[in-house]
Amino acid sequence: MTKLQVRQVTPDIWMLEFPVGQAYAVRLPDGWALVDTGLGGPGRAEEVLDALAALPGPGELREIVLTHCHLDHRGNAAALAGATGARVLAGAGDAAVIRGEAPEAPPVLEEWEVPVFASVQGVIAGAGTPPPPPCRVDRELADGDVLDWGREVRIVGVPGHTPGSIALHLPAARVLFTGDTVARHPEVMLGPFNLDRSRAVASFRRQAELDVDVACFGHGAPLVGGAGKALREAVEHLAARGVREVIMKGSASGRFPLATARWSCS
Repeated sequence: MTKLQVRQVTPDIWMLEFPVGQAYAVRLPDGWALVDTGLGGPGRAEEVLDALAALPGPGELREIVLTHCHLDHRGNAAALAGATGARVLAGAGDAAVIRGEAPEAPPVLEEWEVPVFASVQGVIAGAGTPPPPPCRVDRELADGDVLDWGREVRIVGVPGHTPGSIALHLPAARVLFTGDTVARHPEVMLGPFNLDRSRAVASFRRQAELDVDVACFGHGAPLVGGAGKALREAVEHLAARGVREVIMKGSASGRFPLATARWSCS
């Protein structure tokens, strides 16, 4: 199993890198919050807890916020919640899937996405990833909800990738956690493998309207500095040439090979 990599993004945010995708640890006044929990696997939740314990600050995991229901985002949620008692929060539209009460709807793939999706599935299978177990959801989130992390956290409803996808906006810190609606490979772009692409595009545009300087993506390196400008430029590029050209051009140049890019099956 690939060792979990931890990288600091800002003074209070660290990125936890998994074989596919990533999660983020956010330092709170009295502990930690996780935005997503990464791809599951034997011993992976323990690795996450060890990583949190090694970071500067209080060691208790207080809250887990899932941006959506896909396995590379909720893979360790049940184990972490069970081990720590942390509250689990997720968008209302995805809560039933996370609890195991409803099946996950597959993405509606465009023709060009089919081989990309197959490559990602292969990476996930190669990592020995088990299906994520059901996880309790203590609070269902909706657009406009506010969390208190010692600073205001605003929930932004961003449906399209999944019905209940959410983003987290920290206005004072000018930080945005986008989930999978937005990605960076290496350019900022619309995330692929959406359930409803038109709604995902609208959600992308909405995030581009926010006042942010740092963007933390579900896939691709965080953008520290100038994130708002990059999001707005990406909206213009999306309208002009479409996400397909961005991905295929990047793949052809070797900047993010399809078989190894940190895509989600989400």
